[in-house]
Amino acid sequence: MELKERIQAANAEALRRIVAADPVLVDVAPAGEVIPGLRDRMILHSGPPIDWNRMCGAQRGAAIGMCLFEGWARDAQEAGRLLAAGEIAFEPNHHHSAVGPMAGTITRNMWVWVVENRAFGNRAYCRQVESFQQFGDYSKDALAGLEKWRDVWGPALGAAVRRMGGIPLKPLVARALQMGDEMHNRVLASSSLFANAVAPELVQAGLPARQVTETMYYAGNHPFLFLGLSMAAAKASMDPARGIEASTVVTAMARNGTEFGIQVSGLEGEWFTAPSPRVQGLLLPGWKDDDAGLDMGDSAITETVGWGGFVIGGAPGILAFTGGTAAQALGYTRDMREITVGSSPDYLMPALDFAGAPVGIDIRKVADTGIVPVIDTAIAHREPGHGTLGGGIVRPPMACFHQALRRFGARYRQDATP
Repeated sequence: MELKERIQAANAEALRRIVAADPVLVDVAPAGEVIPGLRDRMILHSGPPIDWNRMCGAQRGAAIGMCLFEGWARDAQEAGRLLAAGEIAFEPNHHHSAVGPMAGTITRNMWVWVVENRAFGNRAYCRQVESFQQFGDYSKDALAGLEKWRDVWGPALGAAVRRMGGIPLKPLVARALQMGDEMHNRVLASSSLFANAVAPELVQAGLPARQVTETMYYAGNHPFLFLGLSMAAAKASMDPARGIEASTVVTAMARNGTEFGIQVSGLEGEWFTAPSPRVQGLLLPGWKDDDAGLDMGDSAITETVGWGGFVIGGAPGILAFTGGTAAQALGYTRDMREITVGSSPDYLMPALDFAGAPVGIDIRKVADTGIVPVIDTAIAHREPGHGTLGGGIVRPPMACFHQALRRFGARYRQDATP
């Protein structure tokens, strides 16, 4: 079979696996009990591999926060010394079937959403989404939110989800997309749908009344609650498309605030990286452009599966967060059709005549058209110790796709040589 035909068949199989995914929330549990390979004194992080010396300020701050959260250090200075001395291991979330927002830090006592892809049997994990520690804030108030998630909210939600026998996420996401969500930075509808679904089970779970009340208030008033679920669902949906020989479909896009990296199905295990770009968007009052760090987070897994910026044309409400116009948003979604293998039969956009979400980023099409994926994202500070600064739109460096395409050509043309 000619290489072009092999690629076409491989990409068709990748598309089949992605759209066939059936993500189901099955638990909320301590990361150390469910994430494979997560050891003590290890911090999982967003983006491609990186060490302490090359970490951006926000990711350093988040790592300090996790040292304090886990009790490895008594204060930020001691945490910094441990991290600089290499006494705490760092590994990417994506190497452990996990994803994390912004700095993405996960340790053993951080509770995570557990999503199972029942079409293929694999699981994926994502930590709590909040606006402080994941951005690099390691203050007592920031850590108090993590402790509340560990001690109160996470256990209660886990009990409710187990009582339900799991919550199918595919129909929930499909419904939320038709209510103006895009599953990345606008998850208002999906968060509400999830809170409504879980509330009766919380009441009947046999938990202390105070814990139930606090958890219901948390779930009902957290505008980004569902982002952790959508990220885990996206990761669970994409992972079966990994490792397909001769496929040029992107299986991950991730950033650590220093580098932007992509992974490709037919080049499993390899990262193709370039310097993280600057996000173009809107900052909260009191911040200026010079305060902002570079693009970071694993949340671009939502774009990788065909949500986020790929369906932003159907979510004009997000423009208050990212900036831009409704016409631009529609244009972004139409452009994404030019660089993808196909579309989803399930995730539809009313604003585009119920067209399916563009699915399966093809590195060849990106290189041929010059169109790179569009990602809507939050913005972190360039220094440690701060919460969120705002949000905007960012594009991956074209260099990532060119690197991947060169590597693909070197490998598969060599394989095709008699």
